[in-house]
Amino acid sequence: MKKYFLLVLFISIKLYSQKTELFPGELNVQPFTANLLEPKLGFLFHLPENELRLDIGNSVDILQYQLSDYEKLSIGADLFTYTLLRGEKDFHFPVDAVDYMFGINGSYKFVNENKEYGARIRISHISAHFADGHYDGSAGQWRDGLNPRVYSREFIELMPYYKINSIRIYAGLTYLFHVTPDYIGNDSYQLGFDYYAKGIISQTLTPFIAYDFKLVNIDKYSANHSFVAGLKFGKPDSRGVSFYFNFYSGKSIHGEYFDMNKTYSAIGINLDL
Repeated sequence: MKKYFLLVLFISIKLYSQKTELFPGELNVQPFTANLLEPKLGFLFHLPENELRLDIGNSVDILQYQLSDYEKLSIGADLFTYTLLRGEKDFHFPVDAVDYMFGINGSYKFVNENKEYGARIRISHISAHFADGHYDGSAGQWRDGLNPRVYSREFIELMPYYKINSIRIYAGLTYLFHVTPDYIGNDSYQLGFDYYAKGIISQTLTPFIAYDFKLVNIDKYSANHSFVAGLKFGKPDSRGVSFYFNFYSGKSIHGEYFDMNKTYSAIGINLDL
């Protein structure tokens, strides 16, 4: 009896280990290209303004589980900072504002030939802060008369998608279950797509285009638009470096400016890890 029990235990462990991968090299669900809150490691130079954004962040899958030949589940974590800097002479870049995001995520993906669908869910915290670059030391006051204010939010985000060939379409729902200031609305909605033109130039040089529409609820609903077009060096669904153009119009991504409108064109570079 003991021998049969050990045999069943050994087979179960073997099957489980074959289906489970710890810290895999690639994400189960790739980031949504034009969505603002995605893992980035790079710069975004606003034109013609004297501003730039520095992103230092990553998402990792801690565990992936193969449900079948076509289906996979994952559990992972996110840790981002996105920082607003100003350019000054002598190659100085004072830090104006910095936002921190961290949380956990899970995803499901089904792939069969040229068709893919799935969803990603995230539970995250974001907090925002002015930095010393926002303080005018000579005048002894905060720049533009904007004093620091408390801003943080905890939210759950669901992002289902459908992909056929190289076009991926997605929708999103975000619910803030805690937010400061408390007059900010709890819900926001998204629609978007991204397209990577695989094989047009080469297997490791891929043009891409993406658009994200987000309806946010501050004191009333307003629209955020993010359009991205660029070129990725590296495999489309893997590591590489991207050079891209970004047009954005809507509420600022930075929490200290959460109720202020922002419109810019920008040139970006991102290391896709």
